[in-house]
Amino acid sequence: MSLKGKTAIITGSNSGIGLGVAQELAKAGADVVLNSFTDRDEDHALAAELARDYGVTARYIAADMSKPEECRALIEKAGACDILVNNAGIQFVAPIEEFPVDKWNAIIAINLSSAFHTTAAALPMMREAGWGRVVNVASAHGLTASPFKSAYVAAKHGVVGMTKTVALETAEEPITCNAICPGYVLTPLVEAQIPETMKEYGMDRDTVIREVMLARQPSRTFATTEQIGGTAVFLCSDAAAQITGTTISVDGGWTAL
Repeated sequence: MSLKGKTAIITGSNSGIGLGVAQELAKAGADVVLNSFTDRDEDHALAAELARDYGVTARYIAADMSKPEECRALIEKAGACDILVNNAGIQFVAPIEEFPVDKWNAIIAINLSSAFHTTAAALPMMREAGWGRVVNVASAHGLTASPFKSAYVAAKHGVVGMTKTVALETAEEPITCNAICPGYVLTPLVEAQIPETMKEYGMDRDTVIREVMLARQPSRTFATTEQIGGTAVFLCSDAAAQITGTTISVDGGWTAL
């Protein structure tokens, strides 16, 4: 399916999963709006590169997803929003009794509350256009849990719950809302952790990936940003018009355990 003529806003998309999703949507013909909290020349250059590579309109709009007013302003500045991909997220790991309050607040704000604010701002645009897709990037941790990740797990479970609610509120309209639940994805951030983990465990690259990093991912293989992006494109297709209020796991079997 061609997404030509559709405008897609992807939060947290100047790297990693968000950028991978933006690339796949652009490849399918959608005009894209990239976003992060920085406002650097390289951010805008990234949008220009997408426009050149895929023959679409691409812009970068800086907005801090920890701030409700900036979340909503992102949608307003974009001017149109047919596809909203709520991807922005951060992580912090600590036992709950030692978990810093500021880290808890930041994770809930960026990983969960931002999706509330952007969705609330985008739905009127989708209704006016007569079509819309909300794709929330949750996590395997939106369906299961791990120790020391209380804020992240709580936020991602919240994203899944909000996904169901938005789907029910739009069920009689040509608008869908679904969540993608990735397991471990090979992003630049994860790639950068591999050498340190190899040193910590005294293992070679392949062993540390299979036995440590992907211990809970039965496929023992990272998902790719292209696969997450391809799943998002599918959810925007006509074939997925009756898929709403659900989760699609891209986790190598993690949640099957």
